[in-house]
Amino acid sequence: MATHLLSDTDLHALPALPTEAVEHGEVFTRRWVVDLILDLLGYTADKDLCDLKLVEPACGSGAFLTAVASRISASCRAHNRPLKDALSAVHALDLLDKNVEQSRAVVEKQLRDEGWQAKEARQVAAAWVEQGDYLLQPDAYHRADYVVGNPPYIRLEDVPDDRMLAYRSACSTMGGRADIYIGFYEVALRSLNPDGRLGFICADRWMRNQYGRRLRQLVTSRFSMDLALVMHDVNAFEDQVAAYPAITIISNRPQGEAVAADTTRAFGSVQADDFATWYAKDAAESIATPAFQAARMPHWFPDEDSWPAASPARLALLEELTERFRLLEDTETGTRVGIGIATGADKVFLTNDDALVENSRLLPMAMVRDTTSGTLHWNGTYLVNPWTSEGDLVDLTAYPKLAAYFEEHGAALRKRYVAVKQPQRWYKTIDKVDHRLTRRPKLLFPDMKLTIHPVLDEGALYPHHNLYFIVSDVWDMRVLGGLLLSKVAEAFVEAYAVKMRGGTLRFQAQYLRKIRVPDPAAIRESDRAALADAFDKRDVKAATEAALRVYGLTELPD
Repeated sequence: MATHLLSDTDLHALPALPTEAVEHGEVFTRRWVVDLILDLLGYTADKDLCDLKLVEPACGSGAFLTAVASRISASCRAHNRPLKDALSAVHALDLLDKNVEQSRAVVEKQLRDEGWQAKEARQVAAAWVEQGDYLLQPDAYHRADYVVGNPPYIRLEDVPDDRMLAYRSACSTMGGRADIYIGFYEVALRSLNPDGRLGFICADRWMRNQYGRRLRQLVTSRFSMDLALVMHDVNAFEDQVAAYPAITIISNRPQGEAVAADTTRAFGSVQADDFATWYAKDAAESIATPAFQAARMPHWFPDEDSWPAASPARLALLEELTERFRLLEDTETGTRVGIGIATGADKVFLTNDDALVENSRLLPMAMVRDTTSGTLHWNGTYLVNPWTSEGDLVDLTAYPKLAAYFEEHGAALRKRYVAVKQPQRWYKTIDKVDHRLTRRPKLLFPDMKLTIHPVLDEGALYPHHNLYFIVSDVWDMRVLGGLLLSKVAEAFVEAYAVKMRGGTLRFQAQYLRKIRVPDPAAIRESDRAALADAFDKRDVKAATEAALRVYGLTELPD
């Protein structure tokens, strides 16, 4: 990955981050959480830690460094090494001078409390901690076997423009409205030695939202996502913050086994020790306690579009299905997911008047309200259609009623962006009409719904843009409809989709495409009949039971 690094002269010329922005981004981590992260990384005193390099990118008041100093002290004694051998074992930075001073002080105190001489403790503390901007340091300066910490949460709009441009230049993953913690992940990952490991406690929003996509792509292409331990309800920090934190462990090696875990409010220091013990052992594939639940998976999810959010058991199941089954949208079966037509002026292009223009210029439209019952009931909406069957705009001189109608609304139509760009095509809809779609059997999905809601159109209507559709060259639409009516299919959408207020799900194409399905030819005739019958009766329970058989599952975990 190409990276543009600033020279020392350039760095000193940059404006400092506003103190209030830096302090707003400081969230100090409790000691037991620090110890948990170090244990999960395997940064333990039984190793000869003097010969390993640990980097902390934003050390704050020294919460991580205190624990690190304690472990290095124990390691020195266990391996009969003087403390001075640890002078290069740690490299910690912080932007604020006061944090640098405080971190050095807590390291020195910890080492003195461990029985080391004041002079050597002071030398080690001074060598470990310095003032600097981690995101703009040369790579070779902080090569690491371990990178640990709690990177700051600062929105890029709170960063001075010159420094923001420098960050974006140095960190290619910091796209859009990224928080600067994205850059900390990138620089840390890039600095890892072979088999090196990163352990951060940080907001987990990057795993799913748009601004985290480049970082997800980096992780899936070059690293191993080893652990995602969600801690949303845990009192992990010294202050109360709404940070949606998770501990992530990522290694510089090909993707291997991964663990998904979640916690409850009962998760504390004792439970953290229990989790670390379970994680370190090649033990059971899953565990569930009142404080945490976790599941081991052969791999992490390979798609950088978004990583799913669900219980560990549900994530493990989805990962298994991802391994065993093909995507719903598939060229081999000719199955395609799409969205209905956007007009850019529904008040003009949609009508219930079947005599408004020439009959051949009226295209029956499927609307969301037509799908409410689960069976398609057309309410008489037409598209005033400006497109020929070949995909060209009609010649208005051939359709006087259509020409008069469009001219009557010409002022509104010509103001649209698509018309401004192409003034000679001012009466076009945003999307073209593909007349072949009207005649094809298709499953329709309302954009927003509490539960998955496939509705069959046998081949009579054209979908509006609030409806998503599925067509296929191979699938029997009733069999596929039964499969997609099931809670198994819904589990994919629920894990990836954005939830609206009240738990409403978005059944957009990007989420429907995440669904995995079996080869239609591999489904037994009895199961095909059961799925089709469940679809016809809108029987979700029966559809789910049949889907579980088809997927080779005994149950769908919560």
